[in-house]
Parts: sequence; structure tokens; C-alpha cells
Amino acid sequence: MLIRTAARLALLLLTVLPPIQALAESTPEPQPSITPLPIRALPDAVTRVARASRIPLDDFSLWIQPIGSTEPLVTHNVDTPRNPASTMKLVTTFAALTALGPTYTWKTEIHVPGAIRSGGAVKDVWIRGGGDPFLVLEEFWKMLSSLRDKGVRRIEGDLVIDSSAFELTPEDPGAFDGQPDRVYNLPPHALLVNFNSVRFLVRAQADGKVGTRAFPALPNLTLINRLQPSAGRCGGYQYGVAMNLQDPTHRNRAEFDGTFPLKCREFEFARTVLTPETYAHGLFELYWQSLGGESRGRMRTGVLPPQPKRALVEHPSQSLGEIIRLVNKFSNNVMTRHVELALGAERFGLPATIDKGHRAITEVLTESGVNTEGLVIANSAGLSRDSRISARQLAQILDVAGKSPFMPEYISSLALVGMDGTMRSRLNGTSGAGRMHVKTGRLDHVSAVAGYVDAKSGQRLLVVLLLNTRNAHLGPGNLLQNAVLTWVHDQH
Repeated sequence: MLIRTAARLALLLLTVLPPIQALAESTPEPQPSITPLPIRALPDAVTRVARASRIPLDDFSLWIQPIGSTEPLVTHNVDTPRNPASTMKLVTTFAALTALGPTYTWKTEIHVPGAIRSGGAVKDVWIRGGGDPFLVLEEFWKMLSSLRDKGVRRIEGDLVIDSSAFELTPEDPGAFDGQPDRVYNLPPHALLVNFNSVRFLVRAQADGKVGTRAFPALPNLTLINRLQPSAGRCGGYQYGVAMNLQDPTHRNRAEFDGTFPLKCREFEFARTVLTPETYAHGLFELYWQSLGGESRGRMRTGVLPPQPKRALVEHPSQSLGEIIRLVNKFSNNVMTRHVELALGAERFGLPATIDKGHRAITEVLTESGVNTEGLVIANSAGLSRDSRISARQLAQILDVAGKSPFMPEYISSLALVGMDGTMRSRLNGTSGAGRMHVKTGRLDHVSAVAGYVDAKSGQRLLVVLLLNTRNAHLGPGNLLQNAVLTWVHDQH
């Protein structure tokens, strides 16, 4: 119970929550027939907000189209390539859902070469990563529990990690914005456990000092606490707490500095620590001991030779249909990239590479009738200054997805305005709350929203808004998004 509760808290800090039941699991009722409508200019309500927010009309693209109609209702700069930010996830998840299907799963394998000897003793234990995007604490615990249930008790050799399913060029996680320890900058890895993340808790103690804790309490992570108490007000960036990983190679020393106001009582935050291999090793040691197991060796990496028998443990991931709900509702970057890598590997073979992923996405779009000319997938999650797509292309994807057999899974993966995901606090209390399934995107000077809106008329419309202008991310973008979404919902 402690593991489950704590893991949920940790994932909440990463803006990732456990998936909930799909909103629609059967074919929805047919939409009412729609007569094609003439193309109209920008709505006055949208133009007013743009001018009041000092947004040049040339700096955004807009496409609004009733589902079932062959003609858009509103178009504006629809063929201008723009940075889509995280709405690029709509492209990646559409391609994966189309090509792999909603029941696709990843597998993490545990191999024990040789026999299990008397007393449950084995030599080496191999863990072969399969790219599971959501191998969180609970799932890792379940996997090791299965190993224990198979009769393994004592590991006399090493824990060997095989991550050869991915062949990736090393990335600098701080290259995008200088924040290498933030979870949203985490690169993909074939054995990515719990997003390589630790939840740190800073708390004012009864003796007037400031304490620090980490969850999970990895045995190979050292905390160095130099925090000083303060009698000041509770405020400031991270309440005055600075945490640094001074060793860039091993990332195994978390050093806390600064002053913490005792009036704050406690402060929680999540950061990535260690390397993927050493994180997996630390969590293995922690959980294996709690399960009554013993281990005497070290951790090393390698490529598992062909085995005469199947894996002792095969741990399946959640289904792709569940995974894309986490990807789109909560805009998880590294999970998106794992989805792309799986698509590339299934289409072009192992090992998975970024190039195979990009090519696979483009192929699926072309096969689906989407024009990919000018499309630039610099990063399948949208975490790039170089990605480009037009409003027309993104609208084509939403239109095809709306007619797909997997339409319910796709639409229910999007944030429900005023209710959950990245849109849970937007347009609350309006008639549009709960009537819009959308994906948002935001980078410096980029703001975007795309998805489906149910109008008061009963019609469902697809909407794409891409804004690339100075300071779009600081507020003007949200104002323009709200104006567009509200106008569409109010249509009779």
C-alpha cells in the first residue's frame, strides 16, 4: 500500500497520472448530417482578442471544420508551416494508433541463464528492456515479485542490463533549455524505470532544522543537506531550495543548499537522478531485499546472447490505448518518444532508432492520405524549436482520426476542457467545459491547441490553432485559444 500511494504522489509531480477508463469503448452514435458550409473569414470575436493582445494576424493559423463536412468553416493562413509545440503529439499518437492498434504492448524480460539451484540460487540475472513507456514503481515491483514467485531467492552473480533494443545517439538533456534534471527533458531509454525520477521532500523539523528525504530511497543515491532554516515569509523560487547533481557522470549525489522558511513546513519536487542503468539497479536492490531476496554481485551492462528457453519473466506494459491517454492528456514527452520508437521498430526492425521513428510516422501519414510536404518532425513530442507543420496538415490528421475505427481511443486521449489533463483549469464553469477534447502546446513564443469541440448545435467540429509570435506563451496564446474554442462551442 505504501509503494502504491507514494508512487502515485511521485507521478503526480511529473504531471502523469494513472490512466482512467476510456470515455467511449464502443462505436459512438452517428453525428447529425451536416450541409457543407461556406468558408468564412476570421470571426469578429477572435479578431478582437488578437488585436487586444497585440497578436499580428499574420502570426497565427486557424482551421475550423465540422465533422462530416468536406469544407472548412474558417481558414486562416492554413498552409504556413509553424512550430506546433506539444500538439506534435497528436501526429505521433495518431500514427502509432493507426499502425499498431490500441492493444499493442511492450515487454520487459527477465532471463536467468542456467538452472535455479537448491535454495533458489542463480548466477546472473538479466533484465532486457523493451522500451516500456510506463515502467513505474508499481510495475517494477510486480515484475520482481514475479521473479521471486518463480523460485529465485539468491543472486550470486551480477545484475546485467540489456538496453540494446534502442540504438540512440547520446543526448544532452539540458540542450533545450539548460534544465538537464527536469523530467520533461528526459531522453528515451530501453529500460526506463519510473522516468528516472525521485521525489524529494524538504520539511521543517520539530527541532528547528530542515530535513530532506527522497522517495524511492535508492541505496545508491546520496543526499547531502546543507539547507539552513529561515524565519522569513514562505515564498520565492522553490522556497529558497537549490538542489544540484554535482557529478554529471554518475548523478548519484544530490546536494541541497539555500535557506528554507520554516513557515513553509514542506516542499516537494521531482528531478531525474542517476543514469537509467544505475537507477534500475538501485531500485532492484531496494525492492529485492524487501521481497526477501539476496544479491551479492554488481551491476553491469551487456547484450543477452540467444537463449534456448523463453524469458523466466515477461512483464507486459499497459496497452497503447492506455499509454496515449497519458501522453496526450498530460503531455508526457519521453513517453511520446517511446511510442515513436516502437512504431519505427515494428515497421523497420530492431534496434529502434529516431530516424526509423520519423520515417514510420511519415509513411503512416502518407498512407492515410495526409499531405506531408514541408512537415518537419524534429522531435516527435514537440520539444524542439525546429518542428514544423501547417494547420491544414494537422486538420487532415484530426479529420482522418475522426473517421478511424480507433476514433474513440484517440479522442478520449485528449484533455477534457475544464476537467482533466493540461486543460483542467481552463474555461471552468462555462458551457463548454466537458464539451471539448483538445491537445495544447506551449514553448517560448509558441502557443497551440488542436482537437474536437462539440458545439451547442450538436455538431462536432475539429479545430487547429497554431500561434508563433513574441511572448505567445506568456498569456496571449491562452487568450486566443479561449476565444477560438468558445466561439466554436457557441455555434448554432
